[in-house]
Amino acid sequence: MRNILLVISIALLIGACQKNEDPFFPKERGYPRVELPQASYQKLEETREFTDYPYTFKYSQYAQAKPDTGQYTEPYWMELYYPDWEATIDISYKPIPNFDSLVSFSNTSNVLTYKHQVRAEGIQEYRLKTKSGNIGMMFILEGEVPSPFQFYVTDSANHFFRAALYFPFTVEGDSLKPVVEFIKQDMMEMMNTVEWQR
Repeated sequence: MRNILLVISIALLIGACQKNEDPFFPKERGYPRVELPQASYQKLEETREFTDYPYTFKYSQYAQAKPDTGQYTEPYWMELYYPDWEATIDISYKPIPNFDSLVSFSNTSNVLTYKHQVRAEGIQEYRLKTKSGNIGMMFILEGEVPSPFQFYVTDSANHFFRAALYFPFTVEGDSLKPVVEFIKQDMMEMMNTVEWQR
């Protein structure tokens, strides 16, 4: 009888241990699935607020175009805001009065990009020539940075245009990779369709 009670007690103890999972056991990190829409674009010059801007381009139908109202804004600066992902493309523009100014604007753009070097695992640079004949630079920032993609284009004579993608938080690992890639494609479309209005 004693042996039977001992066996039953051990069986109950093992069963209780298997059913009682530790609720504080850390779970594997996961990210929610991101459903992305099909890319679709519109022309900036068709947006009433921007008809007098010295540049135009195609931008995503999923972004809201608005003038930049920041403290240090200059004429013709603007933002494209993606409300679904809290992402913003900051756009700045400078007229080029002379060659020295062009060099200065390019250098400043590089400095702004490399400010992220502290957190970036790497920064890839690409010289480019767009379909519309502009030249410029494209920067892909890898790692946990708030700005994973930037570029500038210019006609080298009159216009300098810069765009940088920002999130209000650090982009961690693969959590937003599909969104970053989606917006990066939008920015490539923008980059290749920048044209000057004056």
